[in-house]
Amino acid sequence: MWDKPTLLNWTANLLFALSVVVMLYSALYVVVHLPIFPLREVKVEGQLSHVNREQVKLIVARHLKGNFFTLDLIKARDAFEKLPWARSVSVRRRWPDKLEVVIEEHQALARWGTIALVNTHGELFHAASGSELPMFYGPGDGVIEVASQFTEFSKTLKNADLEIASLALTPRRAWQITTTGGMVVELGRVEMQRRLVKFVSVYRNTIAALNMKVMYADLRYPNGFAVRKPVEAKPAAEVKNTTTGEVKLNSTKTLGTLKPVRT
Repeated sequence: MWDKPTLLNWTANLLFALSVVVMLYSALYVVVHLPIFPLREVKVEGQLSHVNREQVKLIVARHLKGNFFTLDLIKARDAFEKLPWARSVSVRRRWPDKLEVVIEEHQALARWGTIALVNTHGELFHAASGSELPMFYGPGDGVIEVASQFTEFSKTLKNADLEIASLALTPRRAWQITTTGGMVVELGRVEMQRRLVKFVSVYRNTIAALNMKVMYADLRYPNGFAVRKPVEAKPAAEVKNTTTGEVKLNSTKTLGTLKPVRT
């Protein structure tokens, strides 16, 4: 080997290059970990209505460890995504000492029973809300389906000045609407939108004009629908006891009437 100068030169050059690389890496490691690159600012952006300053300060204090170079961006993003109202989060460094965080909040559409909220993408999330929101009910795999139908049904009902208070999807995939006025609308499992459009047309042009309150509408008929309205209780009737001459008051119960309507 010693009588091969070319091989010796190659070996020397390789060792020299390796030593330079090690020295540069060591110097870079030391510089990066020195306290001369602190993270001085965390800037949070987005249309935020529920994420507040106190929550951000708590995350910064507990989860953002390291300086500008050593901060783990994945862990930082995960920490912000744990906020109840955070739907998605992106983080990035901004030279020389800033961390930029962009948060997309959930937009609450309704409540999923009593267990969660539903956002406008048909996703469940767990957060506290004091807003008056419609109620959704349905099987666990029906969240997106219910949210989508809610949008379509709401547009149709708006033509009759009706709003949805609750929307239910049964395990058999039948639909039921309850309006804010307390009217229950049975849509069935097929052609729900067509049935609802016909009902709204009749309701707007006929029923609403009669100033008649409808408590129940069954739209599951092939060529029409049936409505039920509350009937006011009749005045108490005087009944005379022929034996004692007493007068007793008998009141009637409030009943409903079911009226089929052809369309």
